[in-house]
Amino acid sequence: MDEVELPRVLAQLWGVEEGRSRPGPKPAFHISDIARAAVRLADAGGIGAVSMSKVAAELGFTTMSLYRYIDAKDDLYVVMIEHAFGLPPELPPEQDWRARITLWAEAFRDGLRAHPWVLHIPVHEPPLSPNQLAWLESALHAFDGTPLTPQDRLSAMLLVNIYVRGTTQLTANMATDPDEAREADRRYAERLTLLATPDRFPGIAGAFGQQPPDETDEFSFGLDTVLDGIQARIDRIR
Repeated sequence: MDEVELPRVLAQLWGVEEGRSRPGPKPAFHISDIARAAVRLADAGGIGAVSMSKVAAELGFTTMSLYRYIDAKDDLYVVMIEHAFGLPPELPPEQDWRARITLWAEAFRDGLRAHPWVLHIPVHEPPLSPNQLAWLESALHAFDGTPLTPQDRLSAMLLVNIYVRGTTQLTANMATDPDEAREADRRYAERLTLLATPDRFPGIAGAFGQQPPDETDEFSFGLDTVLDGIQARIDRIR
């Protein structure tokens, strides 16, 4: 069997590049240093604030020095996501599958909220870095004890993943300060009441005529509905 060739960034993240020699001086820092610097920039100014030159300046080195570690900006995104998310949460084996995948989904949501710039990074291929594979493995094991096949588990995980990313994307650009968020909700309710009258938009008027729902409750409602669908599939298999 032919040897599998890994991109240099993955070889470094997996620690399998030690035996490979590259010309030039000895590396002055580790790829994790690059990740931390880039994440700091993104957390402060969004993904648009991240460039090879700015990351190099953050580290006190020249832009060319980064190319001893990173071949392209897409590789920089890989190490940023790897560092930003870290390892997945511990999923208690004594809990049922629903409680475990809920814990996983909430941790994933919290990671996206802490680093919303992740949502603006294009997804070109499935994850291959160590921490990202750990998140995938964790989600698959959340379904232990169910009759779902390995492919079913993967599809269920993707469904939860898409739900979490989608709901977080919708709220990522909204006000995060509690007072600002409440004021925004109040203004929206007033304007909606004026424009969406019950005679013309009865569905909207009925749905929004009450107190605006809590964001956490909305997330839980949607997630529970997704999990209800997975439970229905489990029941059909049984």
